Amino acid sequence: MSFAAIFKLKQIPNWICIFRVALIAPILVLLMRAEFQLALLLIAIAAFSDALDGFLAKHFDWVSRLGGFLDPLADKFLLVAIFLVLTGSGLIPVWLTAVVIGRDLAIVVGGFAYQWLIGEVYADPTFIGKVNTFLQLMFVLCIVSEQGFNFPDPLILLIIGTSVFVSSLISGLDYIWTWGGRALASRGQERV
Repeated sequence: MSFAAIFKLKQIPNWICIFRVALIAPILVLLMRAEFQLALLLIAIAAFSDALDGFLAKHFDWVSRLGGFLDPLADKFLLVAIFLVLTGSGLIPVWLTAVVIGRDLAIVVGGFAYQWLIGEVYADPTFIGKVNTFLQLMFVLCIVSEQGFNFPDPLILLIIGTSVFVSSLISGLDYIWTWGGRALASRGQERV
């Protein structure tokens, strides 16, 4: 593969996703060292990179099948890792992290089952799934900001944390309902 092929403009969103994944280790180290201000900066950069790769992919039609899987995986790796570290530090309740990770596991297991039993899976994020990811990101940003800067108010953290819980449940059920329906419809077509 040539240098030019690797760095085609269409691949820029994918490289931004890889950059976001590369930020996970330093963010986790900073969180474990309780260096919350610098961790907040890197999490904000990761959040900006997520918005940037999405904008570039949509605006310039730099969409690829790889990017369709890489982008949500980068988000999930980042968020799950941060949730686990903050839970281990006692800053996020275990039950909330269990709900967040349980939702993601249900989606991944369901995707593998669909691919194996029915047919090709493609990345198809729903509106509520995007809202859930946004709320999770806002929640970890707020938790880290509260530790580093004593902002925002605990009531804001409670509201956003509750929103993460509700949107995780609704989003997980929505994915199960949507892809379960597609599986049943596909099976019904095979019998006809």
